[in-house]
Amino acid sequence: PACYRNGGPLCLTDANVLLGRIQADSFPHVFGPNGDLGLDTDAVATRFAELAAEIASAGEAELTPTEIADGFVKIAVQNMAAAIEQISVQRGHDITRFALACFGGAGGQHACRVADALGIDTVLVDPLSGVLSAYGIGVAEMRTISTAAVQLELGDDAIEAIGAAASRLAAELRAGAGRNVRLEYRLLIRADGSDTPIAVPFDDSATAASLGSEFNARHELRFGFAVRDTALIADALEAEAISIAAPPERSEAIAGTARDETRSTREIWFDGEWRETPIRRRETLTAGIAQQGPALIVEDNATIVVEPGWQAVTGTNGMLVLTRRRPRDSRERIGTAADPVMLEIFNNQFINVATQMGGVLEQTAHSVNIKERLDYSCAVFDGDGRLIANAPHVPVHLGSMGDSVRAVIDSAGRMAPGDAYLLNAPYRGGTHLPDLTVVMPVFESSAPQPSFYVASRAHHADIGGTTPGSMPALSRHIDEEGVVIEPVRILERGVLAEAEIKRLLAAGKYPARNPKQNIADLKAQVAANVKGAQQIAKLLERYGSAVVHAYMRHVRDNAEACARDLLRGLEPGSFAAEMDGGERIAVDIAIDRDRGEARFDFSASSGVSDGNLNAPLSVVRAVVLYVLRSLITEDIPLNAGCLVPVEIVVPAPSLLNPAYPAAVAGGNVETSQCIADVLLAALGAAAASQGTMNNFTFGDATHQYYETICGGCGAGPGFAGASAVHSHMTNSRLTDVEVLEQRYPVRLRRFAIRRGSGGSGRCNGGDGVVREFEFLTDMHGSLLASRRRVAPFGIAGGGPGQCGRDTVVRVDGTEERLPGAAEIRFNAGDRIVIETPGGGAYGATGET
Repeated sequence: PACYRNGGPLCLTDANVLLGRIQADSFPHVFGPNGDLGLDTDAVATRFAELAAEIASAGEAELTPTEIADGFVKIAVQNMAAAIEQISVQRGHDITRFALACFGGAGGQHACRVADALGIDTVLVDPLSGVLSAYGIGVAEMRTISTAAVQLELGDDAIEAIGAAASRLAAELRAGAGRNVRLEYRLLIRADGSDTPIAVPFDDSATAASLGSEFNARHELRFGFAVRDTALIADALEAEAISIAAPPERSEAIAGTARDETRSTREIWFDGEWRETPIRRRETLTAGIAQQGPALIVEDNATIVVEPGWQAVTGTNGMLVLTRRRPRDSRERIGTAADPVMLEIFNNQFINVATQMGGVLEQTAHSVNIKERLDYSCAVFDGDGRLIANAPHVPVHLGSMGDSVRAVIDSAGRMAPGDAYLLNAPYRGGTHLPDLTVVMPVFESSAPQPSFYVASRAHHADIGGTTPGSMPALSRHIDEEGVVIEPVRILERGVLAEAEIKRLLAAGKYPARNPKQNIADLKAQVAANVKGAQQIAKLLERYGSAVVHAYMRHVRDNAEACARDLLRGLEPGSFAAEMDGGERIAVDIAIDRDRGEARFDFSASSGVSDGNLNAPLSVVRAVVLYVLRSLITEDIPLNAGCLVPVEIVVPAPSLLNPAYPAAVAGGNVETSQCIADVLLAALGAAAASQGTMNNFTFGDATHQYYETICGGCGAGPGFAGASAVHSHMTNSRLTDVEVLEQRYPVRLRRFAIRRGSGGSGRCNGGDGVVREFEFLTDMHGSLLASRRRVAPFGIAGGGPGQCGRDTVVRVDGTEERLPGAAEIRFNAGDRIVIETPGGGAYGATGET
């Protein structure tokens, strides 16, 4: 921090100093080059005055240094509250039922405001709060944990095996930790088909029925529903040996027994004004006597701010208990005019809604593709279906979901609270068929029309088609890729239409192979949307309808302004690139720098492909939105406002705007990557990344698995490309090897960086990877990848990255080189080696 006398930047500590929430004469020692000098309050005042002048000169707003500092604190409080809320929601807790534990030297400065943001009425501040972590390490019990695998269906036989495992672990732990220990056992149980175990206490009295009942209670708390008619699997037993020792004695000095009532007052900023505020030393507080807020309570290692409406009482054990003595306002009183501080807060609030949706979806889904690879996205839309905010999920989903929401609006007719709609049609805002989108309208009180929409899109492990995993490499007709679903209501006033969903999944020439898993994942998407609707209701309750709607507009308008500012600084350009099958992606970008507008013209791109590389128009919009948002330096949500100053020209029908029955499986994943590379190159921003998602699927009648594989990123002016990461339109991850090998009859033999595969230049491209699978049983595989013939290009004289390469190694040792799009029949013992492309370089080698 600037106040620490070492030339640091403005930090939250400095904001609290300026607002009087940290008093320099009560702060722990700060040593400068000439000894103990204390906090540098002059530096803080100077820096904030400079920042206020900078903001005013930019025409952003007329804010005083105090208002800026208060804005920093407000934003920080909301971010802290959002983090606490997200973690608690993932565990199924209603945090308003709990007290907030506060520790750390700075925790007490914000605890009351964080509690208000969370709806919590009690804060506990330990006598050693400022050094609690260090103290805790010193007095913590010694604990040793040992684990034994069980891997049995929960039943009487499993209980006997678990008991035997407990005896073995107890003997091992006592041999290592000594006899004077307490043993605790936890059984990790999961629902069959799920990868999320829940820890349930285990002891000698446990039965399969009691463990199942406890598991369901905890499952319902965490996920919102119990598991019915599904086998439970006992994964592992954990035994913990805890040393038995006498608790340490605490000094009387922290027990609240001192009676020195010396007081002082200072002016401190509360609720938009300076208020004369008492300053109390913590050790002078009399046990049981309340100190009303506003007040500042200081100690050697912490400062505690008691906000107006709160009070502080010291218990006989020295614990400081802060409680709400006056009910908080049910609604924050802020105006509807754009305020820069509240704009940042609402940016984060809307993102937090989508983030919490994603947390619920990840936790409740069944398929590896969603739970492990995180191939899903969640977002919030306004009443017209325009994207307001999203969590940092998959870009190709997020930029295209608005078209799906609008397709639902156009076709659904009258909606009601508790309704939800399903679709995957690529010509109605979808991407490719495995991406199923669930859209839910959100109503305000008795309003006849939805004011918001929440939507979740997830890549399902299978939706039918000619190959398991629904990503056929050689499809030429949309029906070969699976079941096409036009917008249809699957939830009516809170009741899931399972029979209708099963009928949809069984329709078509190539129906879904595992509808039970589809339905389980759709339930997870519905649960995620319900969470989104609940969070929007909280925002409406807290701020009021007029404010929330106003800031939806402000967030969108701010994104538009940021996009216009970006476009004013860009040069027009054009670029074209060829794909492996000869398809051509070409763009001409015209920019009106005075108006901050641009025209992205794809007219010179190829016509409709006979294969499956056709990208729906919604995908093109998603890529343009992604590229613009990537180049905007301000921290804003990706939303529809970014596209307001942009015209996108795409002829129809064409490779980038196909019509039924064009196949699209590869357009979403492969063509989108090429579009991103071409756009960034046209703007001079970066060379080509690997240009593919390296889609690999395998399966049979029982198993279906899909993954995209990382590779090298393109370099740009002043930076090298990253190695071994997912880039551009995919933001998913790879399945952990333990989960992969547990759930599927495969072995991952190798996963390594493909050294030297990135292009060479002034700034080198990133390297790809090598990923090698061995199949333990007969399987059908499908590889859908690009940049196997045409290398990822460099720009500004930089060299290209290496092409990808794919090889099947049969069990007898013979090798078969594969094209980028291939259907493969694997026999037990066969292997496939997938080498992904590197990224292109920027600038010629030796240039400066």
